[in-house]
Amino acid sequence: MTEKKGAGKKTAREVVIYSTPNCPICKRAKTYFKKKEILFKNIDVAADKEEAHKMIHLSGQLSVPVITVGDDVMVGFNQVEFDKMLAGK
Repeated sequence: MTEKKGAGKKTAREVVIYSTPNCPICKRAKTYFKKKEILFKNIDVAADKEEAHKMIHLSGQLSVPVITVGDDVMVGFNQVEFDKMLAGK
């Protein structure tokens, strides 16, 4: 299942989070995105096996979350590193 979330700040590069419903780090990342009003695409890899395979190909791992900002990939969630990715640094 894929859904768009966030109140509205459009970023120059698309933000995508590959997540599962019961992942606490995924929830923390999505809460942060909403707080910062960052538009993001949420992909539930527990419900979509094709997207799960895409996530594994992108990250080389099975763990969630996997967050992409354009072509940059983050496994897990670190606010400082995410902000740098978003800023293109």
